[in-house]
Amino acid sequence: MERVPMLAEGYEKLTADLKALRKERPLIVDAIEEARAHGDLSENAEYHAAKERQGQVEAQIADLEDRVSRAQIIDPATLSGNRIIFGATVTVLDDNDKPQRYQIVGQTEADAKQGRISYDSPMGRALIGKQVGEDVEVTVPSGDRFYMVEKIEFI
Repeated sequence: MERVPMLAEGYEKLTADLKALRKERPLIVDAIEEARAHGDLSENAEYHAAKERQGQVEAQIADLEDRVSRAQIIDPATLSGNRIIFGATVTVLDDNDKPQRYQIVGQTEADAKQGRISYDSPMGRALIGKQVGEDVEVTVPSGDRFYMVEKIEFI
């Protein structure tokens, strides 16, 4: 069983999403019962929509339960070192010496607009294992990008 690394915030979000979906279950059952009471199920759009939603919710619950059970919660404040690892906050310089800051996080926590990139993204994979002063080449759909690692923090 492969562990899924994530920060505490990511774990809390997963468990909150799971709780919300579990609360939705009885509402879907009620909608199915109400639609069933309307008669002929073969032409009952409400019934089919409720059954489809039920299938979606059950699949999401199974996926979230799997990720929660395999979660490995990592606190970046307890980490240290001179190499980029999961949880590290990294400052890199682009081709124009413009600094960009990223935190290496789990897949469910990634949000590029907030500077949180997945360890499994092209940029995350390129950064993992690098040290201050090392050059990083990232292949993205728009072409190759080059960066230099300026600072590594564990905050």
